[in-house]
Amino acid sequence: MMKEMICVSCPVGCSIKIELSENNDVVSVIGNQCKRGEHYAVTECTAPTRMLTTTVKVKNGVYPLVPVRSEKPVPKHMLFDIIKLLNSIEMTAPVKIGDIIINNVLGTDVDIIATNICSKN
Repeated sequence: MMKEMICVSCPVGCSIKIELSENNDVVSVIGNQCKRGEHYAVTECTAPTRMLTTTVKVKNGVYPLVPVRSEKPVPKHMLFDIIKLLNSIEMTAPVKIGDIIINNVLGTDVDIIATNICSKN
């Protein structure tokens, strides 16, 4: 089976074709102009990941929400579970940039960290 995608690992945006075996193993990657493209294609076909950015509620803060992100990409299939967990959390002000909101979120070995401040009322 052939799969086509546009590589987003560098500004070139190569059109990549990936040949997959019957059990979805990568057989070949063509069209990439750099090694990053090959790595991107293999990862995207076997274990896709995404950075997560969202917000978390803050109690007694100047603002009702604080922006957060994953410190590194998380498995794509876990995004909605992580978002559901983050929607159930309410921090108490003050929150500082870099504060760990959740350590090792859902066993992914990825921390969720604050990306802005939220002072007390």
